[in-house]
Amino acid sequence: MSGKGSQPSSYPQRQQAASGYKGKALDVITASGVQVGDALIAKNEKLSVSGILMPRSELDDDRHIVIKLKDGYNLGISVESLTLQRLQPEEPRRTAPAVEAKSKPGLPKVAIISTGGTIASRVDYKTGAVSPALTAGDLYQSVPELGEIAEIRTEILYSLLSENISPENWKSMAQSVYRQIKEGADGVVITHGTDTMGFTAAALSFALQDLPVPVILVGSQRSSDRPSSDAYLNLKGAVLAASRAPFAEVGVLMHKGISDNGLVIHRGTRVRKMHTSRRDAFKSVNSPPLAYMNDGQIEALQPFRARSGGKLPALKADFDPDVVLIKSFPGIPPDMFDPLIHRGFHGIVLEGTGLGHVPEKIFHQIRRAIQAGITVVMASQCIYGRVNMNVYSTGRELLSMGVIPAGDMLPETALVKLMWVLGQTTDKLRIRELFSSEIAGELSQRSAYTEGRE
Repeated sequence: MSGKGSQPSSYPQRQQAASGYKGKALDVITASGVQVGDALIAKNEKLSVSGILMPRSELDDDRHIVIKLKDGYNLGISVESLTLQRLQPEEPRRTAPAVEAKSKPGLPKVAIISTGGTIASRVDYKTGAVSPALTAGDLYQSVPELGEIAEIRTEILYSLLSENISPENWKSMAQSVYRQIKEGADGVVITHGTDTMGFTAAALSFALQDLPVPVILVGSQRSSDRPSSDAYLNLKGAVLAASRAPFAEVGVLMHKGISDNGLVIHRGTRVRKMHTSRRDAFKSVNSPPLAYMNDGQIEALQPFRARSGGKLPALKADFDPDVVLIKSFPGIPPDMFDPLIHRGFHGIVLEGTGLGHVPEKIFHQIRRAIQAGITVVMASQCIYGRVNMNVYSTGRELLSMGVIPAGDMLPETALVKLMWVLGQTTDKLRIRELFSSEIAGELSQRSAYTEGRE
């Protein structure tokens, strides 16, 4: 009889074959003769359900298995008193013919560039694997209406989790958009993970100036295998916007509310993800959205750069990655600036409190950083409003050191803009001039309080 910590000699192979299952759960699976991806019936004293055995993370416990039900939801079931019965496979069905990517003649041409994220993935119920699904055939099969909206061409640029996207990826995206417009695209859609989509939208807003057509970033909060997925409507709406919107700007399209009652397009330099999981997670800050979309109709909400044909955007896609964002907090240690100065970073964005304040005990370090040639910018950690460093003496002292106020820019937009500015010039006067100038709708003379108006 084996002790608590011992396992049969075949355990590593069995654990690997069972895709994350271990211990008691693995014993039940092995004894039942089933494998991940099998259709089965799971029974205990309280329930009997049928579905597909899904894999688990290696970090999960060994007391549960996961079944994908027919309605698309996953159900975790305790292995106590559990029996598993493998179902006989259904008679093989005739494979549906591949959907040919066809559209009506004369429709606008829309390029869809995939960088990864939930919206550009499909789930294999047999293995639990998630893979890119962005060939033209995939798209026409999942959203057949696209053939009525536009002529689609696709490009898988990356398959990255959005937290892994870097300034170098922003440059490649901008170059890809430029190429697609040069090849005749009437609009561009970029599928992207939602976590850093706001950063990328700001980056492309600065990197692609004088756009002739819309560039729409789109994501989904919930994967296409879930009944509550927002992927279908978001992708359809993004193609509609790219092909028909009257504006030629970078926008982020997502759900307007938690139900399917409309979509909203945010300006790329004014949008923030405000919720971890809601379908309406994205909100415009200090500015109204660019537009609402209801039943395919686009309602512009503010002045915009108009669509125009027959020209190319100005491609200015260099970013300096040596910029950091520091959030001020009570007790912030002054010596945290030492490695930044020693390392020779080129820019620091301070996310200060209120109107743009930080504790006086770090003033010396800020002064040192500026004297070392580092550009220091001040944004506010408040969601709404703007920096005004002339109100209190501490703000005025920071201004006298050379700190540059970020106005009503979001801190993340200020970070991206400073990266972009430092990628264009190293001249200190020009850096200040560029950063303080409105480039892509990121700055306004007076901030609009928009909370709750969407």
